Amino acid sequence: MPICFVVVSVFFMSERFSADKGRKYYEEAGQILWEIKTKEKIIALTFDDGPHKKYTPEILDILAKYQAKSTFFIVGENAEKNSEVVQRMYEEGHELAIHTYTHPLRTNVPNLLKEIKQTHDTIYGITGYTPTLFRPVEGQYTDGMIEAVAKEGYKVVMWSWHQDTMDWKSPGVHKIVNTVLKGAKEGNIVLFHDGGGDRRQTVKALEKILAELEKQGYKFVTVSELLEVQKANKKMEENK
Repeated sequence: MPICFVVVSVFFMSERFSADKGRKYYEEAGQILWEIKTKEKIIALTFDDGPHKKYTPEILDILAKYQAKSTFFIVGENAEKNSEVVQRMYEEGHELAIHTYTHPLRTNVPNLLKEIKQTHDTIYGITGYTPTLFRPVEGQYTDGMIEAVAKEGYKVVMWSWHQDTMDWKSPGVHKIVNTVLKGAKEGNIVLFHDGGGDRRQTVKALEKILAELEKQGYKFVTVSELLEVQKANKKMEENK
């Protein structure tokens, strides 16, 4: 993570807190997803910053071993460099989503929309799939950003705040595993990274995490599958 991270975060967060309508508002509006409430033992594993020519295929191998589906929030320029990896993701049933084109730590709404379109077109050009989900860099957003992204037809996806593995810091395999297993709960969205640096710890931790959660009876689903469960649960509540 670049040294400028703290400064950039301050920029985004100051703007965010001066304008943020709050999680409750965005969840009720259906514009941002952090997790869902459900009694089903399902969990969504998500990966940011890839694809990477080495680590993403290793992750795909592990996911295939456990028949686990996940959602990859793709950086467009990385997708262009590793189109065969993107095609494999798609063919193996994983969900492809957008994480900007160049991974800018600081940008404005017009440039962000341009980056989203670039990545959308890249994913579509490789696979023929039309992505509908977007995750902002560092999870930072403003009201204006969310409004603009929603108008373009995308849903913003964050993650369960207790399920940020912080794997980009290379905290150690044990710590990554412990973060996920200690907090695992039905409807969670877990944040990993498959690109942007050395992801050997993520690969090793993922194997252990999948093995243990499988023993606990969890099914690994895409974010869109999670949203379908949320939709079905809401409909049931309305019909009571």
